[in-house]
Amino acid sequence: MNPPVSHVERVGLGQTRGYFDHDADIGIIGGGTSVEQAFEAAAEAVFGIVTNLDSVEASSVVMIEFEEPDPEFALVTWLNLLLGKARELGMVFCRFRVQHQGNHWHTEASGEKWHPGLERGVEVKGATLTMLAVKKAGATWEARCVVDV
Repeated sequence: MNPPVSHVERVGLGQTRGYFDHDADIGIIGGGTSVEQAFEAAAEAVFGIVTNLDSVEASSVVMIEFEEPDPEFALVTWLNLLLGKARELGMVFCRFRVQHQGNHWHTEASGEKWHPGLERGVEVKGATLTMLAVKKAGATWEARCVVDV
């Protein structure tokens, strides 16, 4: 059984992102009309914890590719690759694009380098397997997990 959602907002055509309560960490939820849109919205939820995404300019694009047959493990893998790349490059990401064919995932993250004008929120250390789910309910895909903060 999934915990009740404590906050959901619409982020794009057919996409939502949200958060659910968890004891020590934060649960994130991405929703969309495709699994790719759900992953994109989940990434927005993660980086929305880090800073106000409306303040971030999508001036640089980073591409990340990986192989993963299981959509649930693909979600955690991708979120952790994004967080690692953001730390490595000193960046924050605000826009995301996901495509996949079979086991191959091709993704893009757009954002900018951290600077004094960006307010730092809570540091997200990584995505976990806790409460991990990627599923389709009717016409909507949902991707969720708990992130370690």
